[in-house]
Amino acid sequence: MASSSKIGDVSTDAMTLTRFTMEEQMKHPGASGSLTLLLSSLAVACKATEAAVRKAGIAQLYGISGDTNTTGDEQKKLDVLANDLFINLLKSSYQTCAMVSEENENMIEVPVAKHGRYIVCFDPLDGSSNIDCLVSIGSIFGIYRRDDDEGPVTEKDCLLPGNKLVAAGYCVFGTACMMVISTGNGVNGFTLDPSIGEFILTAQDMKVPKKGKIYSVNEGNSSYLDEKLLKYFKHCKFPETGKPRGARYVGSMVADVHRTICYGGIFMYPASSSAVNGKLRLLYECNPMAFIMEQAGGKAVTGRGDERVLDVIPTSLHQRAPIYLGSADDVDEVLSFLNA
Repeated sequence: MASSSKIGDVSTDAMTLTRFTMEEQMKHPGASGSLTLLLSSLAVACKATEAAVRKAGIAQLYGISGDTNTTGDEQKKLDVLANDLFINLLKSSYQTCAMVSEENENMIEVPVAKHGRYIVCFDPLDGSSNIDCLVSIGSIFGIYRRDDDEGPVTEKDCLLPGNKLVAAGYCVFGTACMMVISTGNGVNGFTLDPSIGEFILTAQDMKVPKKGKIYSVNEGNSSYLDEKLLKYFKHCKFPETGKPRGARYVGSMVADVHRTICYGGIFMYPASSSAVNGKLRLLYECNPMAFIMEQAGGKAVTGRGDERVLDVIPTSLHQRAPIYLGSADDVDEVLSFLNA
């Protein structure tokens, strides 16, 4: 009898994240497999973080740790735990030479004995302010290949623009746990099946709609924002024709961007008089999300002319940048207001 790919509700031929990355690797005969191993380690870090998030209340992991991170935010206990998980698992992958984390002021150098060729920039737990009230949070990462393998790794090696990303992804911890990744050949989403502990391909070749019906921004900051942007908000709420846009803002970049990819629309964290360079960090928040959005057919810009987020040259590890990303038509529309 021929084998079946599905028996009842159980697939016997599931496309796991590991299998997917190995099949992608086989399409490139010269590939060493190092990126596959690195993505596997990141998947384990996301699984471990998801497990900690699920039992945070029982394990008394809610609340602040008593410290602040490099950008002045209060560190939650889960922030610290997730950061340690990512650092330790990436070091032990033997595929990284350095890391940049939101939670560490300086570059994290990997011991020479465990050196690899990649630099990973990550926010181990995005949306920390939502942890204690059970709102969706997540992890974000971007992977770069070191330009120069000679000599000790330095901070300068980490200051690479987003257009040099090899891969990027995020993991959202919500009603389900989904890991969304791109290696520069489209975007794919993998949902964690807790019964087998594996990420299963459930959203293949994800594409953001060309135009959406949702705008996402913290309008509570309106008194600090450019008048041109306020006119755009008014246009969304009181259009001359058609229905007004829906306003959605979670305050967790992973959740807001994931919704934007699924439903279309635009997510914004603009520059303001109180934060002239925006609030979100370039290396481990803006760049990975911009990379994924462009791979999904959308756009990601800074709002300074037509400048792509991925073309910004970083000058410091925790540099901030304004960002507008989402459906191509919606990004073009907000730019028409900003550049008027």
